[in-house]
Amino acid sequence: MKAPLEAVALEYGKQKTPRVVAKGQEELALRIITEAKRQGIYVAEDPQLLALLSRLDVGEEITQDMYTAVAVILSWVYWLKGMQPGDEAKDEPETDQALKDDQASL
Repeated sequence: MKAPLEAVALEYGKQKTPRVVAKGQEELALRIITEAKRQGIYVAEDPQLLALLSRLDVGEEITQDMYTAVAVILSWVYWLKGMQPGDEAKDEPETDQALKDDQASL
């Protein structure tokens, strides 16, 4: 039997620690992934990290044992955007909001 489709979306930039902003299975997971891609949010596939993150509730910050794995994903997102940590604080009005609202869906 195939495992159900599952997705967890993280947000980082508005607070010091990434937090879960959406999660779901099957149809809801597909909607999360589709919307993330539509908005240009990078989607990573990491089954082990997904298993850890799926234990959290929406609105919960990641726990300390997840920091390294999430940092790898966030550094990947920064690299893909050609950014470095701190770039989101620069005062380019149009891109500022998008950069502060970095999200990754797993």
